[in-house]
Amino acid sequence: MKLKSRRRIYTYQTSGRVEYDEFYMKLAKPIIDEIDRVLAKHYGFTEEELDFIINYDIKYRMGDELSD
Repeated sequence: MKLKSRRRIYTYQTSGRVEYDEFYMKLAKPIIDEIDRVLAKHYGFTEEELDFIINYDIKYRMGDELSD
């Protein structure tokens, strides 16, 4: 995730210099999915359980957006 992040630096009148990292999780999804596969094997998850975990964000977070 860190490799896909971007350092942002802004200077605001009220709070001064603000520095933070932006993470683009979409770009890290392949490695996150691989971690999920390894953990699923370790914990003995079924293929159905693994599919639920990997596709959770698509099914439940994207919701209506996928219908369009």
